[in-house]
Amino acid sequence: MQKTSFETIQFHKTKEGVVFTFLDIFKSLITFSELDKLGVWEVVDKQLAYSFPEKQLDRILDKHMEQLTNKLTGNKVKYIHENSGIPLIGNVAFGIAYRDSSIIEIKPVTSCNLDCVYCSISEGLSSKKNDFVVQREYLVKELFKIIEQFNQSVEVHVGVQGEPFLYGDMDGLLEDLQAHPLIHTISIDTNATLLTESRLDKLESITKLQLNVSLDAMDEQVAKKVAGIKHYNLKHLLNVIKYGAAKVKMIVAPVLTRGYNENEIEKIIQWVKTLEHKPILGIQNYLPYKTGRRAAKPYSWDEFYSMIDTWEKRYNIKLKLSAEDFNIKKMPPLPKPFKKGDIIGVKLVCEDRFPGSSIAIAKNRTISVPGLKYIPKKTVKLEIIRDKHNIFTGKVVKRKK
Repeated sequence: MQKTSFETIQFHKTKEGVVFTFLDIFKSLITFSELDKLGVWEVVDKQLAYSFPEKQLDRILDKHMEQLTNKLTGNKVKYIHENSGIPLIGNVAFGIAYRDSSIIEIKPVTSCNLDCVYCSISEGLSSKKNDFVVQREYLVKELFKIIEQFNQSVEVHVGVQGEPFLYGDMDGLLEDLQAHPLIHTISIDTNATLLTESRLDKLESITKLQLNVSLDAMDEQVAKKVAGIKHYNLKHLLNVIKYGAAKVKMIVAPVLTRGYNENEIEKIIQWVKTLEHKPILGIQNYLPYKTGRRAAKPYSWDEFYSMIDTWEKRYNIKLKLSAEDFNIKKMPPLPKPFKKGDIIGVKLVCEDRFPGSSIAIAKNRTISVPGLKYIPKKTVKLEIIRDKHNIFTGKVVKRKK
């Protein structure tokens, strides 16, 4: 019998069937009958040994790649790869977001292992949104096209809707980014709960890496309340920061949230100042967003900066971070194949993040269509109602009677 040898896929035999796991956190169940009717098979060392033609196995795997669900939430998952026909520019949730600056944002995955009260997109264990995961090779190929088009030194920011280290191909992605001569920094927003000392030892070789770590309280009960989960391990996170700050560049970035952690920020400052290898501190002001959780009434910017000024003086520490601190520069915009107000014909390709909405494609861009139920291969006419930074939203143009 021949045997599979997938780096991103594992197989596990259960009472119900063979669980097909993709990139660690996505799965589908292959029934015994599906495999039995093809021939002899068995699971060996998390791979599948089989006697039937490889094409028959490929058909089963292709089918189940379209039936993936998220292990953490049970939500549906769409895998976007080079042959999927889905471009990586146009959607705010996945792919590449280029906002005319020297920071290019990439989004290889959606999903989070926490449920933070201040989350700007309501992501986490309670989320009912559809998830996306992008093939690493496809993402890197399209990103490098943009970088080389402008031929300027850039920062690549892994800023996913969720927790980036849930991406099962993160190590390979970081190695690809590290090797590109025009990338000077690789920054990642992370809750750091999935990091360990051994993982940080490996990350030390990514010399361009900058971890932006969420630490919102020094009191364990407050930290659990902010994170939205009872099993949040504050002690582990503090150890990760202390150990990791000696390995990689690190920014500790609390989100100041009224009614939750306003009494914790000074404790965080005091703790950071005790560390031998001190991370940068970058305190954020909680702001409510349309699709985010309404945690509290936000502090006005005057109130926020008044507190920042007080803490800077009291602890002799820099807390105000600006674009200059991160070497952010303006860059030329990407061409827009259509603009706000245009009427275009599009084809639907998959559901969008919110159930009951669709993603359409046209001219190598994706367009979000809120409120339009996805029907495979359906074509419609849209009016573009958002085009900022090549992130597009459209609404269906109603036919005249």
